[in-house]
Parts: sequence; C-alpha cells; structure tokens
Amino acid sequence: SVGAFHLNPSSAKTEKRVNLPRNMIENSMFEEEPDVVDLGKDSTSFPVVFEPRSSRLLVRGLGENDMDEDEEDCESSARLLGMSFMNRSSATRSDSSPYTRQAPPRSCSQPSTRTMVVCVLLLVVVVSMTMALYFFTGCKFTKTGCPKPNNTTPVETVYPVSTNGELFPWAELRLPRSICPLSYNLTLAPDLDKMTFTGHTVIYMSVRHDTNYIVLHSSNLNIANATFKASNVTVLEYKPRDQIAVKFSEKLKRGQHCVLTLEYSAKLSNTYDGFYNSSYTDKNGNKRVLAATQFEPLAARKAFPCFDEPAFKATFLVKINRKSDYMTLSNMPMAKSTPLNDSLVQDEYKKTSVNMSTYLVAFIVGDFIPVTKDVSKTQVSVYSVPEKKEHTDYALDTASKLLEFYNNFFEIDYPLKKLDLVAIPDFLAGAMENWGLITFRETSLLVGKQSSPLEKQVVASVIAHELAHQWFGNLVTMSWWNDLWLNEGFATYMQYMSLQNVLPQLDMGNLFLAVRFRALDKDALNSSHAVSTDVNTEEQVEEMFDSVSYEKGASILLMLNASLPGDQQFRKGIIQYLKQFSGSNTDTDGLWNSLTQVSTQHQNVSEMMSSWTSQKGFPLVTVSRKGDQVTLTQEHFLLTSDNAMHTSSMWIIPVTYLNDSCSLAPECRQLFTLKTKTGILKVPESVKWLKLNYKNTGFYIVHYGDEGWRALTEALSANISVLTHEDRASLIHNIFALSRLGRVAFHQVINLLNYMSNETETSPVTEALLQLNRIYRLLDKRQENIVVASLKNYILNLFAPLMNKKTWGEEESVSKQELRSTLLEMACNLDEKRCIQQAKSLFKQYIESNGTSRIPGDLQRVVFTVAAQSDEGWESLLNMYGHATYDAEKRKMLEGLASTPNTRALAWILKAGLNGDIIQTQELPLVISTVCNSFSGYLFAWDFVQENWDRLIEKFPVGSFAIQTIIKSATSQFSTQRHLDQVQAFFSSLKERGSQMRSVQEALETIRLNQCWMDKNLPSLRNLL
Repeated sequence: SVGAFHLNPSSAKTEKRVNLPRNMIENSMFEEEPDVVDLGKDSTSFPVVFEPRSSRLLVRGLGENDMDEDEEDCESSARLLGMSFMNRSSATRSDSSPYTRQAPPRSCSQPSTRTMVVCVLLLVVVVSMTMALYFFTGCKFTKTGCPKPNNTTPVETVYPVSTNGELFPWAELRLPRSICPLSYNLTLAPDLDKMTFTGHTVIYMSVRHDTNYIVLHSSNLNIANATFKASNVTVLEYKPRDQIAVKFSEKLKRGQHCVLTLEYSAKLSNTYDGFYNSSYTDKNGNKRVLAATQFEPLAARKAFPCFDEPAFKATFLVKINRKSDYMTLSNMPMAKSTPLNDSLVQDEYKKTSVNMSTYLVAFIVGDFIPVTKDVSKTQVSVYSVPEKKEHTDYALDTASKLLEFYNNFFEIDYPLKKLDLVAIPDFLAGAMENWGLITFRETSLLVGKQSSPLEKQVVASVIAHELAHQWFGNLVTMSWWNDLWLNEGFATYMQYMSLQNVLPQLDMGNLFLAVRFRALDKDALNSSHAVSTDVNTEEQVEEMFDSVSYEKGASILLMLNASLPGDQQFRKGIIQYLKQFSGSNTDTDGLWNSLTQVSTQHQNVSEMMSSWTSQKGFPLVTVSRKGDQVTLTQEHFLLTSDNAMHTSSMWIIPVTYLNDSCSLAPECRQLFTLKTKTGILKVPESVKWLKLNYKNTGFYIVHYGDEGWRALTEALSANISVLTHEDRASLIHNIFALSRLGRVAFHQVINLLNYMSNETETSPVTEALLQLNRIYRLLDKRQENIVVASLKNYILNLFAPLMNKKTWGEEESVSKQELRSTLLEMACNLDEKRCIQQAKSLFKQYIESNGTSRIPGDLQRVVFTVAAQSDEGWESLLNMYGHATYDAEKRKMLEGLASTPNTRALAWILKAGLNGDIIQTQELPLVISTVCNSFSGYLFAWDFVQENWDRLIEKFPVGSFAIQTIIKSATSQFSTQRHLDQVQAFFSSLKERGSQMRSVQEALETIRLNQCWMDKNLPSLRNLL
C-alpha cells in the first residue's frame, strides 16, 4: 500500500516526498537452539511413544502442529465449497497428519546382549526425561530448554498462560496451519455516538490436520459468546500475540468442515488502525463523525476475530448496521438495505467474488457522495465529503485511464464489478489498496480546479500505486510479510511505469530517479536489511514498510527489466507470474521462476536476482583502466564497517556502460555482467572516458578513480550535453556518496559541481542542492558559523545564474515547477534578499485579496515559510489555516507554521499536532520533520519526542512508518558525541516500547556517520570554502 507507506512527491525536495506515514520462512520457536534434540530428522532412531501433550518433551520436527516447510494453502478444502484456485503442486504433501508416531515393535525374539544393553539405555533415557518433566514443576520450558535460574533476564515460556490462567495451546507468532478459513460472515453495528461497536462473526473452516484446538487472532475485542457445533465453547486469550483459542476434548479430523460463531463488542479505535473513529468540520462549522478501517498489516483482528495472516485467504460477506442519515461502503457492491427499526438500517454487501487476505477487507460508515464512470465492466467511483465533490474529477479521470491501461498491460481484467476510491478526512497512510474500496488521504486524492501540475503528480502517483496493487498484492499476495516487497516494490515500479505511458506530461522519470537515489542512501547503512528478510515479531512486520521494500524493490525491478533482451520479456514474465499464482500466495522465488520460464535466452533470473533480494546493501563498482583494458571490481558499499573489504557479499551485476564516442542514445549502451569479484572488458585506447550505469537504471554506485573522475569532470565542464541529465545527476549522487564513504576528497566534489552554472535540467540541480543542503544543516546545527557563511556564499554564487532566471508567475511544466521551487526554497532559506522580498510581496497580495489572489502551487510553501518568520505573518498564516478548505494548500500552510523561529509558537504547534483538535494528528510526523529543519527547532523537537514518547506510540504503532519518520527527523542532524550518548540512552531506556526498532539502529548509525564526516572534512572545508 501507499497504505502504510507511500512516496509523496508534493515537495520539490525529495526528502519531503514521503507521505506515509503504510516474513521469511516459517517462524520457529526452535530456530537457533543447540540444546534442543532434533528427532524429526531421524525418527527411525528415536521412536516417540510418550504422552500427554501437556507434559511432552518438545523436540524439533515433532510438535502437534509444526508448520509445513511448504505452506499449504486451502486449495482442496476451497474446492469443496466450489471456490476456484490456480494450481499449486501438492505432490510433496502428506495425506495424513505430519504428527504420526511410530508404533513399537509387536514382538521381541531372543535379543542379543548388545541389543539388551541398548534397550536398557534407551529405557533409562526415556524414564529420566519423563521423571524430569513430572517432578521438576518449578522449571518452565523455554526456547533455550530449562536453564539455571536467571534473576535478571526473564525467559519466554513455550506455552504461555491465557488471561483466565489456563495454558494457552500455541506459542508462536504465526498461526498453526491445521485450520483453514474458507469464508466469513461479518455483521457490524457501530454506534458513532458512543464510539463503540458490536460484532457477530461466523467463520466457515476446513480442518487440514487433526487437531484439538483452533487458534486465530483477536485484539481488544470483548468476546461475549462463542459457539461451535451449536454448543457454547470457552475462548482462551493470549493478549501479547493477539491470539485466541478454542480447545476440544475430541480431535477435529482432517477434511472435516466446521463453523465457529463469535459475538463481541469493542471500542472504535482512536488511533489510525483497525475500525477507527474520525471526525471533520463541515462547511457550516458542524462536527461530523465517521468510522473507517485500516487493516494492513495487523489490524483486521481489531475489528473482527479472524486468521489475520496474508496466506489465509477466504471470501467475506459483510453486513453493517447504520443510522438512516449515514451511508456505508465495503469491498463489494451492495446487495440490499433492510430497515431494522425507525432509525436503523442494515446494509448487506454481496459476498466477495474473490478470495482475499484479511488485511484487504474494508468498510466505512459516514457521509460521502460519489462521482462515477463506467470503465469496461467496472463502475469506477470517487467519494468525498459533500463540500469537496468539486475536487474529485481529476481522480476519476486518472483512475479510469489507469484501470484501462492495467487491464491491457497485465492481460487480466480487474475482477470486481466496482472500484471505489474514497477520500477520508483523517487518514494516516497515503492510501490503502483494499480490494474494490481504496482509501486515501484527502491530499492524495482530491485536486482543486486550479491545482498545480505538481499536485496532480502527487494524486496520479498514489492512484497508480494503489491500482497496481489490485493485481500485485490483491490478486497475487506474498505468503508472509518477509516478502512484502512483492506487493510494494511492484506497485511502486508500476506507478512510475504506468504514468510514463498514460500521463507522460507528469514527468515521472525525474521523480523515480530521485527516489532511487534515496533508496541507495538508506541501503548503504549497516542497519539496513535484505529486501526479503526474517520477520518474527509484530514490530518487525510494521518495520517492513520502508524504503527497502518500496523503492529498492522498485529499483531492482527496473534494473532487471533494463538488463533483459527486448522490451517485452519483463512484461511476459510478470503476466506469467500473475496467471500462475492468481488467487493465491507466493514468495520471491515464485517471481524469479516465472521470469526464468519466459526467458528467451534461457537466463537464470533467479540466480542473478537472488543476490539482490537475499542480502542487504548493494555493490560499489570501482573502475581502473590501463590502455584498452578496463578492470571492474565489486565490493559491498557499506558506510559503517571496519571490515568492508572482507565482506563476503557478492552480486551478479548487469553493468551498463558508454563512452565519449557514443553517450546519449539507448543504442550506445553496452552491457557487461559482473559475476565475480573482478571482471575485465576491452575498450579502444582512443576512448577518453567511460560512464557506467546508463541513466542510473542499476542499483549500484560507481567509483572511477582519480583519473576517471578528472576526465568526466573535464568533459562536463566543456559540454554538459555529452551525458543525459539522468547520467549527470547520477555522477553527482555517486560522488557525494563516495565522499561520505571516504573514497574521494571533498575538493573532488567541488570540482565536479563547477559545471553547475551551465546546468538547466531539474534532476542534476535538485540532487546537488539536496546534498549541499544536508551538509549546510549539519554545519549550522554545529554552529560552525564561519564555514556556514562560506558554504552559503558558495551555494548562492554557484546557482545564482539559475536562481536569477526564475519567475514567480504560473508555470505549466512539472519539471520546471520542481526546478523553480527547489531553487527558490534554497535561496529564501539562505536569506537571499530578492527571494525574501518577492515571497513577502506575494503573501501580502494574498492576504489583502482575502485569498482570491492566487499563489502558484509550487511556490506556496516557500511563500508561507518566509511569511512565518515574523510573528505577524505567523498569526496571519494560522488564521488562514483555520479557514482553508483545500487540503494540499492547507498542508503547505502547516509546513510554513512549523518553520517559525519563535519557540513559543513551535511548542504550541507540536502540542496541537499531538492533541489533534486544530491540527490533525495524522500531520504530526510532517510537523516534527519541518520543525527539525530549523536551527531554533531541532533540539526543541528532540525534547518533545522524548517527553511524549508514550503518547506517540499510542497514536502510531511501534515500528510503523510514522514512528520511523519521527525518529529519523528528530535525530538525523546530530553530529556530536554528546547527542549520540543522549539518543542511545533514551532509546535504551524504552525496553519493549521501541528500543529494538531498526530505525533506532539507523538513527545511531547516522549520528556516528555525521560525526565521522565532520571530523574528517571540517578542516578541509574551512580551507576549501
């Protein structure tokens, strides 16, 4: 989803484009235990004959419901109910339960002495184990066996205790595979006055292995009644894992079908997940309430008891009770509405015509009105609150074009009769791809009549991402969250590719290039992770929604597509993938195998691409040249490592390259596959320079050596047109990265940037300014005033020709808008007089005209930020914010308000964002991020985060993208040992409230890197500038 995580290109500065703010192998309790006996590997040597279950020795391979190596789906059971699945081979599956015991021998003929001794020894072992289990009641079995008492570190028991004191029958994060849900009947009755709801859930299930219990998910639901086979049953609950269980005295048998009915009540969530309440103020000043859902990744269980994992696909029939003055929506078209009494109506929706994972179920209760259009066999509708209906036309037109494109491109039609896109007034994620009912932030869907092309780019990007999910994620779903990239990487890749075809005027190429650079920056950290990585806790599930799953996933798909012969092979491979796994779940290998099957040159796609998904990071390719021989050497590009040279990481790299004789057209590009540590290619000795990684389609960084960089720098100084603008931006990004790594001196960076006065294209300028701005902010926070002043003069002098050419009127080109806003924001940020005067003048006209004099959309943030530097301007802006109705403009006002140097105003805005009355809490990550940019705000924001941490994690789940953003914003500009110690001490003190988050490790690593860079480069910067 951009649900959970979405790249928001609303800002000209790439770092502010993120608006989101929305696992591997089976989880085993015994994954790394040298002390656990592994009898499953050789059951003939160790026949297991002891019972009962509750006091049995737990051994690897012999648990009542160990998960199968190959996760079985519900195929055979579903067929019994007339459901269709694409085939998945079941040749390797056993016809009986995997938990059989070997029968003891029926007779014993005269044994030899040796046999007698062995039998006696074996008997002693078994009796000893049994006695130990029976007598040592003070020892609880743990993941590490039964250790000596440890008074400092509590150990996790294998079988936890339920809330009622009984032993809970399951001890893993992931559910047992013995029961498979087939369909759900859900009835929900929300009360928007009391902010509560009641529910009635009927689950039809199939038994896949003999079992004595059913385990499923439930979170904060008060279960009043549960029935099974028309009899009441007791429900056990284990809250730390959101699990409930029903135990039976008699085994449920394989192949059996059964029904579990649960009645419950709960409060509507006051966070942004589950079934949550929200409100907004209508045009008459009245407060309107609504309820909406956000289930990805782990929150369907907060709305109804369910098997809340992606692989448990089922059908859903939804009924919602509502007051007559509200309306409802769900995934499917409505079947009927039935009055229940004078004030209540029940809306019943058709049963889903597809099998869905629980995280894709959705329903909304509120007051929305649609605009509608028929596309092929699907009714497309865009819903908004009534006063914003006029802002829905662009979204409807864009969604219709994209749906038609995807139907043709994938050669599989969207399978539902309707596709609703709904703008929710209070929504944390950018959007969420619920099948047939996609939910959006208002800023991600609604576009005013006079909106700028950049604002339209934002909306089109999010729509394209979410529509791609209807195939990648909904039709074919990852088996577990470790392969989230199969959903998000593909949707991210398709959002850029589709819009380049459908709406080329939106200039998505520059945006995709910029996000690839940011993905490289994050993946260069030691705290990064593999694209496909182990996910064994709920926190780790939340943390998968990051730039590695999204942007790196998309980047390696682009690299693969660019390396395959012909322009259709990649498309054929993904069509094969979608058709092969349609309606079911798969993993990364399934994708690579599909692409290998259609390979025209019998390429082993899996061999190459596994090196990009199974290990973190990416390669640094170093070029050295002697005569006609060019040697390429690869190593792990790792910013933090004393042993980077000794790492065993190796990639199969499709290296593209060109030279000065032919350097612009696609046909100039040559391909060399680097499979080993070093490789050699030949070029004519007359070649003056080489440029690797054509248009930066590969996910690697290139170091050309001193001679290579000198040749490229001289070539650009002489004529910038010798390389494409993508390649020029690529050189700028790479040389800054190499400076941070310590491979090039900073004067080499300055030498390359000297050509900038002749640059006219957006991507090289925005990348150079972003990199320089990072250094400027670090120096500013360190109060290195002399160097800061020198760097400020350097930037203004270098970019003066471009800055002076920029006008402040309307601009139609997306690329030119982005270039202009980036340049003018930097100029005003550095207090360039003409920029400040022009911004103040525009704001004054805007105030005096009562908002009728329009500020161009791409300039609104810079104008509002300049205005907020004075107390009078800040007050005027706050007043305008309170009355503004267009959300994209309102968001830029908020960024201006958060840029004030007035610390009292900063304290107010942070508190207001946390309370959520005047400023919606969904905007708090943006507020904190903006406050941190200023010298007056960054320490203030860090104090705010520390003091309010518990309230922050009440609002946003630990590990979620919102929390990741807050941590990164609050710490990424620290560069001293004192701040490093502070950050480390604070997060260490949190324990289970966030100390283990990957984003914490990332923050600490970033501070160390900032500190190291400063120590190395400050002396030379003082001389250089």
